[in-house]
Amino acid sequence: MKTGILLTNLGTPDAPTKSALKRYLKEFLSDIRVVNSPNKFIWWLVLNVFILNIRPAKSAKNYAKIWGKFGTGSPLLDITNLQLKKLKKILLSKDIDWVFAMGMRYGNPSIISGLEKLQKTGCKKIIVLPLYPQYSTTTTLSTLDAVNAALETWQQPPKLVFIDYYYQNTYYIQALANSVLEHQARHGKPDKLMISFHGIPQRYVDNGDVYYQHCVDTAKLLAEALNLDDDAYQLCFQSIFGREKWLQPYTKTSLESLGTQGVAHVQVICPGFSADCLETIEEIDEENRNYFINAGGKKFSYIPALNDRSEHINALVNIITQRLL
Repeated sequence: MKTGILLTNLGTPDAPTKSALKRYLKEFLSDIRVVNSPNKFIWWLVLNVFILNIRPAKSAKNYAKIWGKFGTGSPLLDITNLQLKKLKKILLSKDIDWVFAMGMRYGNPSIISGLEKLQKTGCKKIIVLPLYPQYSTTTTLSTLDAVNAALETWQQPPKLVFIDYYYQNTYYIQALANSVLEHQARHGKPDKLMISFHGIPQRYVDNGDVYYQHCVDTAKLLAEALNLDDDAYQLCFQSIFGREKWLQPYTKTSLESLGTQGVAHVQVICPGFSADCLETIEEIDEENRNYFINAGGKKFSYIPALNDRSEHINALVNIITQRLL
């Protein structure tokens, strides 16, 4: 019996152009899991009249800076391809009839196309691994929505194994810790390690999303693995959008505050990102670096995402194979 593996992530525009970004942002920001506005009509007006006529040009310029950095296209897509290739090599060495596919929640290749590829091979069981270590309705549940919608069209749906989160996986935490230690062996130990996660509106957590607690737990597990004192690291949240209150403290504000307080050396790691992308390469390593330095900081460095590190791939193998027991 063939077992399918569908690796998923958030997604990417098809090109670093205004038109491609407009298509991508429209799909992304039209998802009610992502933007659950109390007034759907007002949000529709804001999105279609203002955001989609202003933001795509700016986002396209930022994507152009990083396009091809890890291959020939967007970093997220190129890195996910590398992850899938290495995952496939390891799992095929085991005594299981695996089939592999990739699908992005927004943009291409889509989740639907990935599932169709698995369907054509006759998979009776499909394991879906969204590359979000921490659970959130905005990412994980949205992915499950897309998977379920696609499988509802199958005459004979497969057995579905959906991996909701894996932040507590020992191999994942150790891979994070080792990436920090390797970085610090080259760049020295910082005065403060900033552990930055993508933000979501506070309202979502107040309504039951467990994401914040998963981020807190991840930071604690990483700090324990590194044997850090409480004052040696700080949890923070980046990528804030809109005017309502998001999870705090904000990464930007925290870095500026540290700079003004005389903290000289800061390093930032983003454990919620399984692959480097616009939010890490441009937002953290460039934009937030400038916030810290301009506020008086002296030394800043970004610790890259786990990407296709062998320890990360081994962690993903462990996460998948555990679900077969």
